[in-house]
Amino acid sequence: MKDQKKAEEIAGNRVQLVLPLLADGLDPGKMREIKKDICEKAGISERTLRRYLESYHNLGFAGLKPKGKGKLEPKSIAPELLEQAILLRREVPSRSIAQIIQILEWEGKALPGEIKRSTLQEKLSERGYSSRQMRMYTENGVAARRFQHRYRNQLIHSDIKYGPYLPIGPGGTKRQVFLVTFLDDATRFVLHGAFYPTLDQSIVEDCFRNSIQRYGAPEAVYFDNGKQYRTKWMTRTCSKLGIRLLYARPYSPEATGKVEKFNQTVDSFLREAALEKPKTLDRLNELFQIWLSECYQNKPHSSLKNNVSPQAAFQSDSHPLRFIEPEILTSAFLHCESRKVDKSGCINFMSRKYEVGLNFMGCTVDVVYDPAVISELTIEYEGYAPWRAKELVIGTRVGKRPGLPEHLEVRPADSSRLLCAATSKNKERQIRQNPAISFRSVGKEDGRRV
Repeated sequence: MKDQKKAEEIAGNRVQLVLPLLADGLDPGKMREIKKDICEKAGISERTLRRYLESYHNLGFAGLKPKGKGKLEPKSIAPELLEQAILLRREVPSRSIAQIIQILEWEGKALPGEIKRSTLQEKLSERGYSSRQMRMYTENGVAARRFQHRYRNQLIHSDIKYGPYLPIGPGGTKRQVFLVTFLDDATRFVLHGAFYPTLDQSIVEDCFRNSIQRYGAPEAVYFDNGKQYRTKWMTRTCSKLGIRLLYARPYSPEATGKVEKFNQTVDSFLREAALEKPKTLDRLNELFQIWLSECYQNKPHSSLKNNVSPQAAFQSDSHPLRFIEPEILTSAFLHCESRKVDKSGCINFMSRKYEVGLNFMGCTVDVVYDPAVISELTIEYEGYAPWRAKELVIGTRVGKRPGLPEHLEVRPADSSRLLCAATSKNKERQIRQNPAISFRSVGKEDGRRV
């Protein structure tokens, strides 16, 4: 349902706000600094942040969903007030949202409480004047210092690399394939990597899921701003699994340098694979897994302590892996889309037809599904418990049309409420429109009219 999807999106954003406060080893001073930074960037009060944190501790992801139906009132701010806010931000880029609102209220340009912090934060971001956007132009252009996390699965990098052309299209047409890799920051160990035939978000989802199934969920993931990574699905999945979602600054490839360096190493494999001339995607992936194991995972790495291999570094790390229960993992990786039910009670989904029910003809339902298994879908519609929809099987006989639902049956009536109401209105109209008194009907007195 739309309200449910909006509530999950809001909860996902709130989870990403509180996850930095859950890191191990934070002293009170560092905690206050992180809280202040989050409040300034998100435009919320510290009290609100504490409430989010408490709800997440008690109820997890579900505790951060908005109450009620999740409907949001339309947000707006007067154009003249927005221009004044932009001017105040440009005068002092470090001014917080709360300070800007306070100045506008003190100057009498805005009434107390007229401007909401979240609304102003959103509008400034849309115009390119958020505090983060302003800092991008004021920071010194110095080279970033190298960093490395202390233990495995603390931070995971991922990237997409364009691969070779293979004869996998119709009639043997050559098409380009793409390599997706998930790499551990601390040990440089490749959690999962494979070549895929398409360039869309589904290849990232598949690789991400395989890495979590084999090596557990990481504390945080770090991606570039590619459209395959910056999706609502990624925010929802990471939030449900308690994974902090981080994105690199735009146009800063050095921020994801570790996985970029690995992609350069893959070039040596592609040169060797060109000599083998693989004819299928499966054969290319088979060769890649062999190369990955022998020429990278179990080979000494100069950036690791004592030049150990990524495999040895990952396996010798004593930090426990956090595995996810299959039911929770499946739920986190589900997708949700809307479809309209046709006059036969079916929906079209991924070039297939699924039976929803004749009672829902013309209705728009939500389809919840696992991209890996679409033989059966879950259908949601407001006022009904979710149910399963299977792929349509066309038989030799038509199906019987179901009876009219009880809430749509005609209710008997003793009289016409419309005609009764019209009669009452007519009587009122007659009273208001009584004709004026005619003096012609008044008699004469002594030959004169009275």
